[in-house]
Amino acid sequence: MGVVNVTPDSFSDGGKFLRPDAAATHALELVGQGADILDLGGESTRPGAQPVSEAEELHRVIPVLETLAAQVKIPLSIDTKKPAVARAALQAGASIVNDVAANREDEAMWKIAAEFGAGYICLHAQGTPQTMQDNPVYADVVREVSGFFGERLERLHACGVAADRVVLDVGIGFGKTLEHNLQLLANLRSFTTMARPLLIGVSRKSFIGQLLGGKLNERLPASLACASLAVASGVQIVRAHDVTETVQAVRMTEAVLARKRD
Repeated sequence: MGVVNVTPDSFSDGGKFLRPDAAATHALELVGQGADILDLGGESTRPGAQPVSEAEELHRVIPVLETLAAQVKIPLSIDTKKPAVARAALQAGASIVNDVAANREDEAMWKIAAEFGAGYICLHAQGTPQTMQDNPVYADVVREVSGFFGERLERLHACGVAADRVVLDVGIGFGKTLEHNLQLLANLRSFTTMARPLLIGVSRKSFIGQLLGGKLNERLPASLACASLAVASGVQIVRAHDVTETVQAVRMTEAVLARKRD
C-alpha cells in the first residue's frame, strides 16, 4: 500500500504533494514502483496534528482521487476520520476506507462503508492524534488490541459491513509507547486467529528513532526489517512510503518463506 499524503504537515512528506497534480504524479510513480493499493489522505494523523475542516480535506483529496480513478486499475483507499469525506471519496472512485478513528462510537462511517460495499481498515488507536501519545497505558497491549478487534467486528457486522470487507491494523504509533509497539510487532501472529487480513504501518515512524536514533530519512532499513518480520508473521498488507524498497523486502521474504520446511 503506497502512501499519498495530500497534506502540508504529515510527519514524513508533508507539503511535498499538497498540489493535486503533484499528488497524482507521485501516486502514479508509486504504482510504477509496484504498489498494489494507494492510500490517500488529506489530514495528517501524526501525533499532535491539528484537525482540518471537512471542506479543506475534500478540496485536497477529491481532485486527486478523480484523476487516479480514471488512470489506474488498482484499489484506491481514503485515509480519513470524517464520514462525509469517506462518502465523497467512495463516490469519486475509492473502494476502501482507512479509518484511523475506528475507536469511534458513532456508526455513520460504518453505515457508509456498508452502503458502498467498501473495504474497511479497522485501525486500533488509543485517543486521538492530538492526545494519543500523551500517556498511553495498557495492562496488556496485545490482549487489549485483540479484544478491541473482536468488539469492532461485531459492531461492524451489526451495521452491515461484511467480515470479508474488513482488514485489521494494530495501529503502530497510535497511542502506544515504544514498548507497546515492539510487543505488538513481536506478537502479530496472534492476530491471525481472527481470520481477517492484517495491515501494518511502520514506515519511517518515530518509534524507530526512539529505539535506534537517527533522523527521519535514516529509518528505511528498520522500516524494511519490520515489514519483513510482519510478513513472516502473517501480515498481508504493508503500508509504506518507500514502495520500491518495500516491495523488494517483501518479495524476498515471501520467496524464503515459500521454501520453509514444516
